[in-house]
Amino acid sequence: MASAPSPEVLRAPLVVEFPFTRSLGPVQSAFLTGLRERTVLGVRTGDGRTLVPPVEYDPVTAEEIRELVEVADTGTVTTWAWNHEPRRGQPLDTPFAWVLVRLDGADTGLLHALDVPGPDAVRSGMRVRIRWAPERVGAITDIACFEAYEGDGEARQPAAHSGEFADPVTGIVAAARLDYTYSPGRAQSAYIGALAEQKTVGERCPSCRKVYVPPRGACPTCGVATVERVEVGPRGTVTTYCIVNIKAKNLDIEVPYVYAHIALDGADLALHARIAGIPYDQVRMGLRVEPVWAEGGRFPDHYRPTGEPDADYDTYKELV
Repeated sequence: MASAPSPEVLRAPLVVEFPFTRSLGPVQSAFLTGLRERTVLGVRTGDGRTLVPPVEYDPVTAEEIRELVEVADTGTVTTWAWNHEPRRGQPLDTPFAWVLVRLDGADTGLLHALDVPGPDAVRSGMRVRIRWAPERVGAITDIACFEAYEGDGEARQPAAHSGEFADPVTGIVAAARLDYTYSPGRAQSAYIGALAEQKTVGERCPSCRKVYVPPRGACPTCGVATVERVEVGPRGTVTTYCIVNIKAKNLDIEVPYVYAHIALDGADLALHARIAGIPYDQVRMGLRVEPVWAEGGRFPDHYRPTGEPDADYDTYKELV
C-alpha cells in the first residue's frame, strides 16, 4: 500500500488512577496517629538531630532509629515556591505557596502548603504555624496547611514521646493519580483511524523492509522514519501467550483467560490481544486467529480461532 496523506494527529486527556495501600511501621504509625491528635512527632538520630517527618533509618548512617520526640506546631519557612494554579487534590483550591518549614525543635524541613494572599506575603525566615484540619483521620492531610504566625522563634528542645496513642493508625490507602494529555503521534493516529474502519495498518521500514504493527513512526532497528503504510491481517498467528488467573478490578472478564502475542499476516512485529472463543487450556503457539470487533467496530475486542491448521513454527519463530 502506498503512503497516504497524514491524518490529523490525535490528542486526548488520559487519567491513570489506582489506590495504593500500605501498612505502617511503628515510626510512621506514631507520626500519622499523632497528627490525628494534633501532635507532631519526629525521630532523634544517634548524633542528636531531630528529623521531621520521621524516618526509620538515618539517611546519613543508615542506622535504625526509633526514638520518638515531640516538636512544636510552629516553625520557620526555609524556602518556598509560589503555586499560582492549584491542581486537583492539592491542599488548597486557591493560589498558595509550597514551603519547607523547620518546626521548632526540628532540624529538617516539612513540605506543605502555606495559605497567604499572594507571593509578596511569603518570604524565607517568616514564622508560621500549623492550621489543623477540622476532622482528622491520621494522614498528612490532618495538617490542612500552614498560616502566618506572629510569635517569635522558640529555642525549643524536642520532648521525648512514647509514640503510644489509643486506636493507632496501622495502614493507609492513598489514591495515586496522574492526569495528562496524550498524543499518539502521526503513525499511531493513522493506525487508530484505520481501526475505526476495521482495518489494521502498519508502516514499512524503507531500509530493512519490516512492517511494524502498531507503527512507531520509525524503525527501531534501522532508526529511519517509516512512511509507507501497509494493511496487514486481519488474521494472524499466536506466537506466545500467558494465562491470567487474577481478576483485575472493574474488568468484566472471568478468570482464567488468555492474553497472547499475535503476529498478523504480513506484519513483522507481534501485537498484544486477548484470546477467546476457545477454552483457555487449548490456546497454543501457532494457533491461527482472527479479530472479533467490539461493539461499534472501533477496535478488536478479542481474537478467536479461525479453524485453520496451526502455523508451522518456522513461519513465526523470529517473532516469538
